[in-house]
Amino acid sequence: MSAFSAAVTPPLEGATTRSDESISYDGGVHNVSTEVSAGRPSSASHPIDRKIEYAQDSIPTYLAERSPHRSTLSERPRQPSAFSHGHTHIYPPISLHHDSLDNHSEVPVFNYEASTQVAVIEAPSSVDGAANLQQERKWKRNATIQLCALCFTFYLEGWNDASTGPLLPVVQRDYHIGFAVVALLFVSNCVGFVSAAFINVWMDQRFGFGKSIVLGAICQLAAYAILAPAPRFPIMVFAYGINGFGMAFQNAQANGFVASVKDNMTMKLGMLHASYGLGAFTSPFLATHFSTQKHWSFHYLCSAGISVINVAVLSYVFRLKRQEDILAEAGQFPSQEPNQHIAGGAQTQGSLYRQILTIKAVHFLALFALIYVGVEVTLGGWIVTFIIQERDGGPSAGFISSGFFGGLTLGRIGLMWLNKLVGERRVIFVYTLLCIVFEITIWLVPSIVQNALAISFIGILLGPMFPILISHSTKILPGGLLTGSVGLISSIGVSGSALLPFITGVLASKFGIGSLQPLMVSMMSLMIVLWALVPKAVRRLD
Repeated sequence: MSAFSAAVTPPLEGATTRSDESISYDGGVHNVSTEVSAGRPSSASHPIDRKIEYAQDSIPTYLAERSPHRSTLSERPRQPSAFSHGHTHIYPPISLHHDSLDNHSEVPVFNYEASTQVAVIEAPSSVDGAANLQQERKWKRNATIQLCALCFTFYLEGWNDASTGPLLPVVQRDYHIGFAVVALLFVSNCVGFVSAAFINVWMDQRFGFGKSIVLGAICQLAAYAILAPAPRFPIMVFAYGINGFGMAFQNAQANGFVASVKDNMTMKLGMLHASYGLGAFTSPFLATHFSTQKHWSFHYLCSAGISVINVAVLSYVFRLKRQEDILAEAGQFPSQEPNQHIAGGAQTQGSLYRQILTIKAVHFLALFALIYVGVEVTLGGWIVTFIIQERDGGPSAGFISSGFFGGLTLGRIGLMWLNKLVGERRVIFVYTLLCIVFEITIWLVPSIVQNALAISFIGILLGPMFPILISHSTKILPGGLLTGSVGLISSIGVSGSALLPFITGVLASKFGIGSLQPLMVSMMSLMIVLWALVPKAVRRLD
């Protein structure tokens, strides 16, 4: 703070009356009080005492005791000039109003007295900065915990998808069924996925993110509880439908949530889907072990144990809250854009469906996701049967599935730099063409070692595609419809994990498991066509 005082005493001929004038200025940092003694001129010389004070706070003792510097000015009165301290300049904003002196033509002479002026600038308090830093750390910690919870959910999803392949031969053996009948497991799973794909938008509107994803986790746990005692085959088919229903909810909600995150969204999507690959990599080791045991269905007890942890983690971290509230806990507050999706707002369920389904890009992205996920799961599942029957592999062929999903995990993390270098849209074409080349070698080269290496490289190349798909969706879809659109795309895409394996089973029952490779080559070629129809990324204005 600053304090400044000045006294001015002009000599002027006599005054018989005295008037006081008070001047104050509240717009700046000074209060000005002026006392004027003035009167008519007379034969006696009477000085006019004029005092101007600038004061806000009392002057410290060590400053008040200093001797003022006095100067005499033989000129008109003027406003005090600017005083500076360091880089700070203070201009006293005063305005003097004088009582008129009757017919006095003489110009008064002012003696200007000023004390040394010192500006004291208070340093900003460190309390607010420390509080903000602590709040930012809390937001980052919450965001990390939320991402880890969703990664664990995707780990369980990958665990589920990769465990089916090593168990298919033993399921066929114990239930005495062929390829077409065992493929009903995938049909039921597909029905669950598709049902959840369309219900998910309504669920998100009605109940929000937290309740929807926990409901999906509970459905998955119930399915494992049914499968663990190796029930009759129709009940097993029903359980696979419940499992698909639950996984579709979790997949759609998790993808929509991470796609709505503003900070490092692409990297977080890569980590999310890498968790899927990690679960798919570890599951075949246990599933292959149980496929050689009498109680092979006890594999689902292990899956149920992981699912219990999943339900507990999702319930604790998200506490059944809506997505807007959960993102706010991580420092991302909902925008006030006119088309921003707010649950319970003016948008009805029907209008939201219509808006999403009228976007052509949603259809192309959903079809691409369906084919991609179908190719991924079909290769990871049926490749074991292919190696056993076509390449005379033993029970250890289940480990080839782990190599495929291990490559999937590695590709989603290790190829991020290449995605940015080449461009996310162009790199999909490059990866798909290379996948076709490796798939043809598996088809034509009768070598277990070569086939195992080729399937691992295909996993590496397929790995980044789905995270790129979701990232590209955020660049071409309206912000207000992003969560619902991504949820729909993900749910339809995950249904491909049931549809294409079922088609593979039907073809294998008629033409043999060797039909797997030409089917995969044709599906990969279709992926190139569908991706070419997806619009290029544009800068969204919303």
